[in-house]
Amino acid sequence: MKQIPRADELGLLACHACSLVVERATAPMHCPRCHTRLHGRRPASVQRSAAFLLAALVLYIPANLLPVMFTSRLGSGEASTILTGVIEFWHAGAWDIALIIFTASVAVPCSKFLVLGLLLVSAGTHSRWAQVERARLYRFVELIGYWSMLDVLVVAIVAALVQFHALSYVEPRVGILFFGMVVIFTMLSAMSFDPRLIWDTQDHDK
Repeated sequence: MKQIPRADELGLLACHACSLVVERATAPMHCPRCHTRLHGRRPASVQRSAAFLLAALVLYIPANLLPVMFTSRLGSGEASTILTGVIEFWHAGAWDIALIIFTASVAVPCSKFLVLGLLLVSAGTHSRWAQVERARLYRFVELIGYWSMLDVLVVAIVAALVQFHALSYVEPRVGILFFGMVVIFTMLSAMSFDPRLIWDTQDHDK
């Protein structure tokens, strides 16, 4: 199969902010359209992305161990973690809310941890393995990143709805703050990773 030339081989440089393509030989220090500083690759992309990912992994522990919601009914209160909240909603018959919380709080973060870890390791070792599939995985991480705050949104909606009952109420707890920080750091990790590193293997195979 014919090898498709890369932009740097053609002497081209793309702005990572507005995607304007300019010739490298005549490229100014800043993008002529949006004035963003031009780089052939994002500086320290792997290191920054790995640092954000590690921070997210550390914060994910208290996000699951600490309560995210406190529910009070008829004077008796109970604090719930993410998993106990999923179980309670499921037993209460609200399987749709339980499924949303489980997907947003467990399935999505764990998938992002695995995918970003795979991308970082393969980019750091300049691997040629499954480059097209890894590029698709990166776009997948970017896509699901927009839905990562569903758990926080569900807690807010449930808290607002329960306030209408005079003898019961729901309050968010500190665990939801840690989970929100996990979402932010995983998004920063994905944003810091330069997907063009997936294709930077030719020079290291010689």
